[in-house]
Order: sequence, then C-alpha cells, then structure tokens
Amino acid sequence: MSPFEHGEVFVLDDGGEADLDLGNYERFMDITLGKDNNLTTGKIYQHVIERERKGEYLGKTVQVVPHITDAIQDWIERVAHASPDGRDGPPDVCIVELGGTVGDIESMPFVEALRQFQFRVGSENVCFVHVSLVPVLGVVGEQKTKPTQHSVQTLRSLGLSPNMLACRSSEPLEGSVRDKMALFCQVPTSHILSLHDVSNIWHVPLIMQQQGADRAILKQLQLPLTPLNLVDWRRRALNWDSLTEEVYIAMVGKYTGLSDSYLSVIKALTHAAIAVHRKLVIRWIEASMLEPEAEAENKDKYEEAWQTLHSCDGILVPGGFGNRGVEGKILAASFARKHRKPYLGICLGMQVAVIEFARNVLKLEDAHSTEFEPATPHPIIVFMPEVSKTHLGGTMRLGARTTLLQTVDCISAKLYRKETHIIERHRHRYEVNPELVNDLEEAGLRFVGKDDTGKRMEIVEVTGHPFFLATQYHPEFKSRPGNPSPVFLGLLLASTGNLDSYMQGTSEKSNATMQHDTQ
Repeated sequence: MSPFEHGEVFVLDDGGEADLDLGNYERFMDITLGKDNNLTTGKIYQHVIERERKGEYLGKTVQVVPHITDAIQDWIERVAHASPDGRDGPPDVCIVELGGTVGDIESMPFVEALRQFQFRVGSENVCFVHVSLVPVLGVVGEQKTKPTQHSVQTLRSLGLSPNMLACRSSEPLEGSVRDKMALFCQVPTSHILSLHDVSNIWHVPLIMQQQGADRAILKQLQLPLTPLNLVDWRRRALNWDSLTEEVYIAMVGKYTGLSDSYLSVIKALTHAAIAVHRKLVIRWIEASMLEPEAEAENKDKYEEAWQTLHSCDGILVPGGFGNRGVEGKILAASFARKHRKPYLGICLGMQVAVIEFARNVLKLEDAHSTEFEPATPHPIIVFMPEVSKTHLGGTMRLGARTTLLQTVDCISAKLYRKETHIIERHRHRYEVNPELVNDLEEAGLRFVGKDDTGKRMEIVEVTGHPFFLATQYHPEFKSRPGNPSPVFLGLLLASTGNLDSYMQGTSEKSNATMQHDTQ
C-alpha cells in the first residue's frame, strides 16, 4: 500500500501487515489482533484457489457464489470465535468493518456474503451499522440527507437493511434531519447517531453513549443491558481539551503531505503528551528541504525548514523507504546530536543516526547504507542475510521480536522499567553492520539493545547526550491511551525538561522494590 494513498501500513504482533484501521481498533479496544483479523479479497481468493488445487471442489464449478461468499462467511465466523490476547472464552461481540463505498465492485462479494450471513446466524445475532456522510451545502449551512438516502437505498437493494445509521457531519444533526432520514431510510430516529466533529477523538465514544448507541446495539443483539463505564475515557478527553502549555516536536519525514502516513506515530506522541500534561504541536518538515540542494531550488522553504528544526523542543525521525530525503534525515540527526536536542529515531531514523555518527565522529565521510549506495566503501547499514533480494513483498523482518537489554545503566531500561528484555514490533530489511559495532561503541555510540543472537542492533543511545535514542523496531504500534510507548514518553519528557526528575523517580521506585523483595 502506498503511504500517499492509504496511509501507514500497520504491523501486528504475528507479522501481519494491515491497513491503519486495525491500529485504531487495537488502540481503542486495547487488544492485540493478528493477521487473520484482516480479511482481504486477495486472501479469500488465494484460500479458495488453494482448496481447489487440493481437490476439495472436485466435480464442482468454482464460482464467486457460493464458494467465495462461503469462504468469507467461514472466515468471519472462525475469527469471531477466537479469543484475542489469549483470554478465556470467545468474545461476546465481533466487530466487522466492511470498508469502501456501497456499490463499489471491490466490495460486492463481501456485501453478498454478509447478506447470506444474516440468515446463517439469525437476525438477532447481527447488527448492521451504516456509516454515511451528511454534507453541508450552501451559505445557509443546510444539512443534506440525499447521499445517505441513496446509499441506504443501494444497500437495501443488495439485501442489507441497516439497523442503525452513524452519520458523520461537521455539526450535530438537526432534529428535522433525523426525522427525514428515519422516514426515508426506515430506521428509528433513536437509532440515528450524530457523529459530528469534536475537539478530540476520545469524545466519540462519549457522544455515542449519550445517544444510547450501546443500549441500541445490545438490544438488537439480545445481550444483557450492562452499564458502560467510560470514566477513564471522559477524563482523558477533558484532560486533552484543558492542556494549554505547548510542546513542539519536529517530525522530519518524507510523506509529510499525508499525515495518515504517520498515524501511529502521531497517536503515540499524543499519548505521551497527555502523560506529561502538554499540548502537542507537531511541526512537519519535509526531509528533502533540509538538504543543500533545496537551498538552490527554493531558498525560502530551505530556510523555513531549518528555522523550524531549530525552534522545536524535540526531533523525531520516523521510518521510511527509498532514497529521497535520506540526506535530510541524516542532517536532522546531526543537528540533534551536536546541539544536544532531544532526538528519537525509528527504524530508518535509527539507521540515519548511525550513518551520521560514522561520518562525523569516526570520520568515515562516505559511510552510507547499501540500500541507497550499494557500492559505498563504508557500508554502515547492510541487507539482512535471511531476507530475499528478489521477492520484496512480505519478505521483511516483521512482527513482535525480543530485544535484550545489554545494561540497566541506560535511558531505555529506565523508561521501559525492564532489566532484561522488551518485546516490540518490527518492519525492516536492513540492519546495522555488525562488523562495525565495536568501532562505533568505542567512539561513544552505545547499542544498549540487541536481538537474542546479539548480532542485530535494536536500540542505540549517544553517550553524554541528554536524550538521543533510536530504535530499529517501531514502538508506536504498541502505544495505547493511558499507557504510552516508553520511548515516546522519554522524548516528550526530555523535550519538556522533565526527564531527569522522571528517571530519578523511576530509580527510587526500583530501589524500593528491590529492598522490599530482599526483605
């Protein structure tokens, strides 16, 4: 998936690569999903073709209906009964999101599968919620219901009648608009939800509860009407609204034209900002605008990019692929190291930090990654030997991996509050050259985290720097509201001048725990 078209690729614990929507579900529901929770047309067709090759359809003509639609239903039912996170028993409810637009050719087999599915499991076991846009046209600000009417009409012609309507709009739905939609869409007024713009995303469950969405869904599914406890959500939503003191983070990336390309990074920064009681302000910097070539092409943008970098409280260099903007990211890492500016590098952000250190501290001026300069005389970053060079799709080092901490005397161990190991998600095919690790460490670049073989570098810190930390893994994928990623928390603490006091408190707690255990 192109990050310019679909946003980020979200990585799951089991190595599954999925749409960013699964990240939203993991964060909102605080559960760990797997690759089977992401159902695509390609997976279904591959599954049916494999069954046909095995001879399971001998004597039959394999068709979209019933074979593809049956496979979709079987997949949904199997995943719905699987317990997430190893919890006891199957879930009470399984949320199935059918993406796209009603009537799109891509989604037709799935629509037909759901039409059949409601009869397969019984109408009392299914609740269809149709999400629709209610635009506002004209200077008078009239809310238009025609798009919703037509989409519901199309949906019903395909055999699906929504039980509820979730209407996106800029302002709360007017009463007359609700009545009109109820009349023409054959949905009770009480089942039409106004999902209007709010100050932050954590208000959404609150406004849904206020409109009785939880009770309506439970009633349709014939489940006990248990009270919904959203005290923590309400506190988080109000806390975010009340923050006034700002913290500025420079995001030096190459997909800055679409913020969804870094959605999990933004969410992780937000979680950490709430924890340190600061209002997050992200300053986007196109990495290529920091490069010397940009000064000749567009001096104003070049100077603006560098001025932004200077003015921010902290710098974050996220992951990415391809050569464009790499030199700009290296310059950003160099600026952070030399000016003692808090720095967090993720995946490629770690690799450029190591390249910068090799160039400017080890004086290996031509040091580079073989990804960008295959013939570099000083290959600091190299291709992992077990990864295919001919098949690029799905061949990266993916999913949750263990990182062994090499010492407790480092920022990472104190942030994670761990003494031995941590588990984070990965997505990469290049790594730090293990043959140069000793030279780098002798010069002051500490590899405080390594994989279980001890040969793959996972976490790097710069000796003597207040906060210069980079990871080969992607910590943003496991950040949660109320439980921010430790390294993102570290960046925000350092950027607000609170890291030392936090670390001191962590150290005191650790000592107290050790004394208690000894007693």
